[in-house]
Amino acid sequence: MPDPTPTWPTRRRLLAAAAGVLPAAWPGPARAQPTPLQRPLPSTRELLPVIGLGSWITFNVGADPAGRAAALAVMRAFFAAGGTVVDSSPMYGSSQDVIGDALARLQPARLFAADKVWTRGAARGDEQIAASARRWRLQRPFDLLQVHNLLDWETQLPRLFEMKAAGRLRLVGITTSEGRRHRDIEALMQRHPLDFVQFSYNLLDREAEQRLLPLAAERGIAVLVNRPFRQGELLRQLARHPLPPWAADIGCRHWAQVALKFVVSHPAVTCVIPATSQVEHLQQNMQAAHGLLPDAALRRRMAAHVAAL
Repeated sequence: MPDPTPTWPTRRRLLAAAAGVLPAAWPGPARAQPTPLQRPLPSTRELLPVIGLGSWITFNVGADPAGRAAALAVMRAFFAAGGTVVDSSPMYGSSQDVIGDALARLQPARLFAADKVWTRGAARGDEQIAASARRWRLQRPFDLLQVHNLLDWETQLPRLFEMKAAGRLRLVGITTSEGRRHRDIEALMQRHPLDFVQFSYNLLDREAEQRLLPLAAERGIAVLVNRPFRQGELLRQLARHPLPPWAADIGCRHWAQVALKFVVSHPAVTCVIPATSQVEHLQQNMQAAHGLLPDAALRRRMAAHVAAL
């Protein structure tokens, strides 16, 4: 018999809602599997979990059986933890093939497939997108295609909008990384009806706070964040220091969770896409989609603490 006791909003729910991060439903009984925190896409209002999965370097393992097995295990744990957003690129070596092999084996119930076009010319762009779909083994359009690092965006971006209008693609975006070409990204965000923009943002690299994140919120553009750990450099630096006492206040047991909660607590961020080849690290990352998020005061404290280390 269902429990007739009403489930009232908890402090966690209220704080999450204030930050713009909503679970898919009200929390259930304590024994229920918690739902990862999610944010709505401005252009469609569908909810995406705030922690996704990147594939740069970690999934570029070629035909190595051990590497493929590790990637499969990571993706299995990712979907089991409620993840949906998987991001790749033709630039990432064998990563697309590794993802496709894992998807064929796992058959996840939910997948938000995000990839990129990274070439010059309309014909080559079309060929590359078709090849990417084959490598992913998709039987449907990509959810998101992005112009990778703005390469030949003058050609590729209009083509992606044409694909979207024809129903061959759901969403369109642009990307950059490592703080490059922010002025160009800003100009394109102002001029085009983008669904997504992707750039680097983390505890040390915070330039995006000045213009890109506020502009994304103003223009209704979803934000994917890459390099939240500076390709591991940030975590290696932080590992030399103990977690500060305030980490426990937001449910963080590892520096990776601190770094990720800082990113996703910004209200303009939709999803962050850390990459890993280890299930243990994947599970740590996914825990950042649960519990309290830092408020504005704690975010300032977090950034100042890490900058001083």
